[in-house]
Amino acid sequence: MPQIMFKLLAEYNQKMNQQCIDARQVLGNSAVNEHQNAFFGSILGTMNHLIVGDLIWLHRFSKSEPFYCLSRLDEFPVPYALNDILFSHLADYATARHQLDKLIIEFIDEVTENQMNLVISYQNTKGQSLQKELGLLLTHFFNHQTHHRGQASALLFQQGVDVGVTDFVMMIPNR
Repeated sequence: MPQIMFKLLAEYNQKMNQQCIDARQVLGNSAVNEHQNAFFGSILGTMNHLIVGDLIWLHRFSKSEPFYCLSRLDEFPVPYALNDILFSHLADYATARHQLDKLIIEFIDEVTENQMNLVISYQNTKGQSLQKELGLLLTHFFNHQTHHRGQASALLFQQGVDVGVTDFVMMIPNR
């Protein structure tokens, strides 16, 4: 997948995360922490999982190649489990999400077309050793975001809050 596509996905990611943050503001902290029988419990639990996943993957990418911008990962907490709640308050979550989305955009800007074929060696959360191409892992990285944001959007909708238009097609430039 061309680098321009990942740039567009990173911008889409940032925009959709902000829309979810804006939608959650309507509910307040107690409502977004309320258990809704979702896989990650609550709206904020689901959104924390997105940050956890992003941090896990960005750490893996940083170990494969010396990406300059990823040296700033030490500014974020280190997740230990996929269901970690790194940020239990909306304001703290929003600040971290904003900073992380900026870092993701910088990372995508730093990755070259040649690095897309780079084979990344890593261990998954079950300890299995794997080797996969960076470009394909980045596709998963952004798809993972979309999947769980969809879950959060459904949870918000159940609380009477509409996130708004989330279709990727809205990010594709008109020609």
